Amino acid sequence: MEPGLQRFPSFSLPDDKFHDHCGVFAVYGHPEASKLAYLGLYALQHRGQESAGIAVSDGEGLTIRRGMGHVDEVFPAEVIKNLPGHLAIGHTRYSTAGDTDLKNAQPLMVSCHKGQVALAHNGNLVNATSIRRELESRGDIFQTTSDSEVILHFFARSRQTGFPEALAEALDRVTGAYSLVILFKDSVYGIRDARGFRPLSLGQLDGAYVLASESCAFDLINAKFIRDIEPGEMVILDAKGITSLHYTPPAQPAQCIFEHVYFSRPDSMVFGRSVQESREMLGRYLAREHPVEADLVVPVPDSGVPAATGFAEESGIPMKIALIRNHYVGRTFIEPSQAIRDFGVKLKLNPVRSLLEGKRVVLVDDSIVRGTTSRKIVRIVREAGAREVHMRISCPPTLSPCFYGIDTPTKKELIAATHTVEEIRQFLGADTLGYLSLEGMRRAVGDVQGHFCLACYTGNYPTAVQEPLIALRNRD
Repeated sequence: MEPGLQRFPSFSLPDDKFHDHCGVFAVYGHPEASKLAYLGLYALQHRGQESAGIAVSDGEGLTIRRGMGHVDEVFPAEVIKNLPGHLAIGHTRYSTAGDTDLKNAQPLMVSCHKGQVALAHNGNLVNATSIRRELESRGDIFQTTSDSEVILHFFARSRQTGFPEALAEALDRVTGAYSLVILFKDSVYGIRDARGFRPLSLGQLDGAYVLASESCAFDLINAKFIRDIEPGEMVILDAKGITSLHYTPPAQPAQCIFEHVYFSRPDSMVFGRSVQESREMLGRYLAREHPVEADLVVPVPDSGVPAATGFAEESGIPMKIALIRNHYVGRTFIEPSQAIRDFGVKLKLNPVRSLLEGKRVVLVDDSIVRGTTSRKIVRIVREAGAREVHMRISCPPTLSPCFYGIDTPTKKELIAATHTVEEIRQFLGADTLGYLSLEGMRRAVGDVQGHFCLACYTGNYPTAVQEPLIALRNRD
C-alpha cells in the first residue's frame, strides 16, 4: 500500500426497487442474426442485469453462448463473430426462480430424440416445484434450478412427433406466466401463456422477422412493429413465413400492470399502449386524488420522471430535475472507513440545493417497497434545504408478493403489508404521503375490461399458487 493511502471496505449498493424478470428476443431469416440479437438484448438490458445469452442456428445445428454480467460484457465483438447463423434467440436475466448462477443463465439448450432445442423464458411457473419432484421421482435429471427447465423435460417426453403439438402438450402441464422464444435448427417459435401475463411482440426487418419483450428493441434495429403475440398464441417463424396457432383455450386476461407502472421502458408499446402515456396519466390521476400546495414537483429519477411530468401538468406546479442521478454507478463501491450516512443512495442521487432551498417539494416516485430508500431520499431533500417534503406514489400500496416473474420481497418486507399509510409517512419523515388509488391506476392505463393482474395490490391471484411458493414469499 502506498504511503498515506488507506484501504477502504467494499460496499454493495442497497436496492429497494422491484426487479424485473427477464427480457427475450428472437430473429428469423437474417444473415446477422447474432448481431441483431445482441442489439435487441442491449435494448432490453433494463429487464435483467445478472446474465445474458444467445443461441443461434445456421440451419444445421445450434450454438450457444451465455455468461454472467451485462450484455456488452458477455458478448464482445469476437464472441459475436463466432455465432454465425440466420436464426437466433436471446435472453437477459434477473433471477426470480432459481439461483443466481451461470447454470441458470438462458437460453437453456438440450439435445433429445427430437433434435436440438433452445428456450428463453420471461415469467415464472407457479407449479414448477411439484412438477420437478414428479419428474425427478421418475428418474429425470435436471441441469439447472430454473423453473423453465421443466418445459423442456415435458417437450422431450412428449410422444407427439410435431414440434407444435409437443410444445402444446408440454405447456398444458405448467401453470403461470410465460412468454417464450424457442429455437430449433430451422425455425423460431414465440409463445404467450393463456392469460398473457408478460408481453411479447412481433416485428419485421426487411425479409426477416423478430420477436421481443418490448417494442423499444425493434426501434434500435429499425424493425417495424407488426403486432403483439396474443395470449394463448403460438407463432411459428420458418421457411413458410408466419404461422399462427392458438394452442390452448382462452382464459381471463391477466396482463401485469407493473409493466406500465415501472418495468417497461417509457419508449415501448406494451399490451397495445404507450408506456410513456400510461405513466403520465398515472401522475395526472395522482395529482387529482392527492393535491397539495407546493412550489416544486421533483421526480425520483429515472422511473419517477413520466409520472412527475403528469403530476406537474395536472397540478400546475412546475417540475424541476432537482435530484441528479449518477448513471455510472457499478455494483460494488469503496466506502471510507468513517461511514457516510445514506452513502448508497448518495452514490446514485445528489440534490440540487439551489432548487430545493426554502421550497415546498412534491417528490414523485413509482412505488415504495421496503421504504428504506424513500426514507433516505426524503432526508437528503430536507438536508438540501427543502421547507416541506410531500411524497406521492403513482401506484397503490404494494401488499402482496408476485409469483409471476417479479422478484418481490417477502410479504413481511413489504412495508405497506404491515403498516398503515400514516405509519409509512412517519417512517419516511414526509409531511404528507399519497398513493394513487387502485381505480385511479386502472383508469390511467385504460383497463376498462379488467384485463390486468392486480395481485400485488389486492392479494387476489389469477391462478392457484402452490404452498411452497407462498411459504417462501410469506416466510418470517
